[in-house]
Parts: sequence; C-alpha cells; structure tokens
Amino acid sequence: MSGPAGERHAEGAERAAGAPPSLVVRDLAYAYPDGTQALFGVNFTIRRGERVALLGPNGAGKTTLVLHLNGILTPGHGTVEVAGIPVRKDTLREVRRRVGLVFQDPDDQLFMPTVREDVAFGPANLGVRGAELERRVRDALARVGMLDAIDRPPHHLSFGQRRRVAVATVLAMEPEILVLDEPSSNLDPASRRELAEILKSLDVTVLMVTHDLPYALELCERSLILSGGVIVADGPTAELLADADLLAAHRLELPYGFSVPAAQRSFTHPA
Repeated sequence: MSGPAGERHAEGAERAAGAPPSLVVRDLAYAYPDGTQALFGVNFTIRRGERVALLGPNGAGKTTLVLHLNGILTPGHGTVEVAGIPVRKDTLREVRRRVGLVFQDPDDQLFMPTVREDVAFGPANLGVRGAELERRVRDALARVGMLDAIDRPPHHLSFGQRRRVAVATVLAMEPEILVLDEPSSNLDPASRRELAEILKSLDVTVLMVTHDLPYALELCERSLILSGGVIVADGPTAELLADADLLAAHRLELPYGFSVPAAQRSFTHPA
C-alpha cells in the first residue's frame, strides 16, 4: 500500500505491535446446553489500538465468541482477558465498562424516548451523574456526527442515523474495546461511507464481525478467520482476502468484480 493511506496503515500496525494487549483469548471452548459444540479452542491476542476483523461463514461461532468477551457467555474451557482482567463473575462490571458491544440491529440498543436518554443510559448505570454524564453524552454524539439529534426520538431517525447513535451509546461508556456486529449491514452507500470515516477516527481498539469483506479491507489491517469453531487464519487482511483458495475453503466470497489491489497485498503486518 503506497501513499498517505499506506503510511497510516503501517504506522498504526507498528504502534499496535508495541502496545499492551487489549484482549487475550486462550483455548476458548464452549458448548451450548443442547450439546452443540460451538468453539473448539480459540486463541488470539488483540493489542491496544488495533482494528481487527473477525470473518467467517454463517455458523462458524463468531457470535458465540463475541458473547464471551464481556461475560454474557461463560467458557466451558479456556480464558478471556480484557486489559489484563480475567472475565469472570466478580469482574463483570469492570469488564463491561471496558468492552462495548454494538449489535447488528441498532433498535436492540435504542429504547428510550430521546437520543440523549439512550446515550446516557449506559454511563448512568455505572454511576456517572451530573455534568460528567452530560459531557459524555455530548462528546459521544459529537464523535458520530449526531449531536444535533440529541433531543430527537430515535424512531424518527433513519436506519443509518440510528446505527451511529447505537455506536454513541457504547462510546459514552468510554470503552477500551469496541466490538461491532455487522456494522455495514443494511446501510446505503453514503451511510456506509460515513460510518467508515467515524470508525477510522476512533481512538479505541476495534473488533469488527463482518461478512462485508471490502469493508474489512478498508477498516482493518488485520483479520481473523473463524471456521468450524477454530481460528483457521490470522494475518494482514489484504493477504487473506487475496488468497482465493482460503476464501473458498471457508465459504467467504468477495463481491463480483472486486479484487484486492496488489499494492495492498504487499503490506506486511508485524508479528
């Protein structure tokens, strides 16, 4: 990748390589109560400031994995650590402050009469009050370009605007890690582009679950491929997406006519 964009990609990866871990998953295995084994020993580390895509076919275990990151599910085996804190019952309050989940459907996160109240809900539950709560609400909405909608009912907003407000509800918690589930789904091209610019501007660690491979390439220097409950590939997004055999083996497909530019394939992600 050449030019300013390539330099930013390389600089970001270099910073992340020397940063402390934000998320460490070790030997994570999980079976549902009906006996269905969803994860079979997942291992990876994400360092502070990285933007990482989690790719994989339907049924690969992506949602199951994500639900372990803030303790919604409890591992059958293995561990999850967030900023050095093990995820367990006695640490859930701190872990959930540090890990923010943005669901695929923004309406799962927007349920209050106004945008202000929705964005205030999370930090208020952490005990934030008064001027500090108002600062967090306004700052979060400003970061996603939705401050002008602060007193509007969420159901009066477009889908793309609601997606941005859903991101703000998590940013107001001031998390260390932002986990997004299919952030580009159901967005028109303009909203998709606007959200990408917002996500690029955020100074947080990002784990993005997506089937949108070009979006992963645009936003994430690194990708993990989860298939059959295990990580089958971990490396520079451009290199993984340029491997047609790898994609085909795990039922991943680039849009018709889309190819990874050769300059991006030459970018090397530090180990």
